[in-house]
Amino acid sequence: MAVAEQPAGAELTTKGPKSYFPFIEAKYGKPMSEWFALLAPHTGEKHMAQVAALKAAGMGHGHANAVVHVFRAEHGGAGGNV
Repeated sequence: MAVAEQPAGAELTTKGPKSYFPFIEAKYGKPMSEWFALLAPHTGEKHMAQVAALKAAGMGHGHANAVVHVFRAEHGGAGGNV
């Protein structure tokens, strides 16, 4: 199995869902702030509904899941419906 090359500027110490962020930015050409802004109108929706919103914008399922996890945990995306 080939290992993906790490994008420039990616920190080796980042763990968990955030470790995908440099790859997401490199693959889709948008900063994470734009993905979180895209999710903002979906605050309070269920996790999979938020994942579906990112997939509709062209993101793959695994990356969308990681972004939603951080959105809900660190950006108030759960809206009290954890």
